[in-house]
Amino acid sequence: MTTPTNPVDPSDRGERFSQPQPASLDLRQADQDRTLAAIHTLEAALGAAAPGREVEWHDAVRAGLATLDEAAAEEAEDASRPDSLLSDIARTQPRLRNRVRGLRLQYGHLRESVRALRKELEDDLQRGHDFADLRQRLGWVLSAWRHQRARESDLIYEAYYEAFHADLPVDTSGQ
Repeated sequence: MTTPTNPVDPSDRGERFSQPQPASLDLRQADQDRTLAAIHTLEAALGAAAPGREVEWHDAVRAGLATLDEAAAEEAEDASRPDSLLSDIARTQPRLRNRVRGLRLQYGHLRESVRALRKELEDDLQRGHDFADLRQRLGWVLSAWRHQRARESDLIYEAYYEAFHADLPVDTSGQ
């Protein structure tokens, strides 16, 4: 099956979306940019040398986790709003409703993992910890976060394609 590649005017949402979504798309992009920046901050902290500078390393990782937790909370709050892109997909495309629900649940599980690791780090400062183990476990969480983001992107693409039978327009402006 060949797929058409001519983009559809994004303002022509037809009946498959309840309203024009440019604001929702912009908000989603801003949320994802903020979360990605938090992930990068945490990765930089995890990659720093730890032995001999345990307190500094620990503080940087704690701060990175706190930033990720805050960014993820904002992203989750925005995504659960009735006018969000995911809410619109769930409302207008019943076939995809369970996948939207699954994404939201999995993001909740990831946020719980981040909170649990934050608490563990709070407790660990007095006891000491295994840096390699902590790096590996946080790496798994960050990998899961990226996987979820890819699943969400796939869902949005699928919803768009189902609604318009066309690929998403590609931004060639270089911005």
